[in-house]
Amino acid sequence: MEKAEGRNQTPIAEFILLGFGEVGELQPLVFLLFLVLYIVTLAANVLIVVLVVADQHLHTPMYFFLGNLACLETCYTSIFLPRLLTSLLTGDRTISIKGCIVQLYFFAFMSTIENLLLAAMSYDRYLAICHPLRYAPLMNGRVCCQLVAGSWISSMMICGIGFIFLFQLTFCESKEIDHFFCDLTPILKLACDDTRMLQLLVFIQSAVVMIVPCLLTLASYICIIITILQIPSSTGRRKAFSTCSSHLTVVVFYYGILITVYAVPAVNTPNVLHKILSVFYTALSPMINPFIYCLKNKEVNECIRKAILKLATFRNRDIIRKAVF
Repeated sequence: MEKAEGRNQTPIAEFILLGFGEVGELQPLVFLLFLVLYIVTLAANVLIVVLVVADQHLHTPMYFFLGNLACLETCYTSIFLPRLLTSLLTGDRTISIKGCIVQLYFFAFMSTIENLLLAAMSYDRYLAICHPLRYAPLMNGRVCCQLVAGSWISSMMICGIGFIFLFQLTFCESKEIDHFFCDLTPILKLACDDTRMLQLLVFIQSAVVMIVPCLLTLASYICIIITILQIPSSTGRRKAFSTCSSHLTVVVFYYGILITVYAVPAVNTPNVLHKILSVFYTALSPMINPFIYCLKNKEVNECIRKAILKLATFRNRDIIRKAVF
């Protein structure tokens, strides 16, 4: 094997995630920063899920997809941040090879689902704006469940194929991964085996699960924008655009960061900058998305207001009851 020539062939059993290096006195501050990010992300996304499940007014296809996306974001950020917080707190940066590959699998799995869910949400907005009279029969509960279930099942199968081969690799020489989580490129650099076929397979899979949903989303919004521009009244155009502006903002933010991180040549990107950009789609994006949907969505804001009023009323009744008895 050409790749293995001149390298130490002693197999290793664990990796060392270098993270953000030796931050010294700033370590408590970095730990606090990521802890706040994680707590806010969990709270915001769980709130979205609870609202979608509990409020009858949100039992529509758009909010069904939004609830699934919020649930996905909760799982997605939990892949990285608990491990990062533990290493910042204890100083232990080691991770077993199997644990690293499992983390990488769930990263690829969740990322693929998010790509497909965003494409499904754009298709939902396309039908609602471009074909409003056919929207109800074309986007019913059965179709929504099929789209979500199809996203999860197809992602599991597509990602599973490549990781069967990844588990068969042996690793040698350096243990260090200059990242705060197990990404594919730095892992393959540590492999003793020839990984060219695996890299080709991963490239094809990535093209299918990333480029195809991105193109479908882009095509949907081109049709949506054309339809909106044909609406005669400015009020009608504004109302139509408001129904998809939140999703469009999330799509632009998500794909913008993803393309910046993985499409820009790594040789021209400093490792520190690459890691900082990775924080955006692993931690900041899952935290920001619920706020984008809430701030630009009157229905969600109204549900939150009602929930707060109900909670306040229940608390006041409880206080009065305790005072009386």
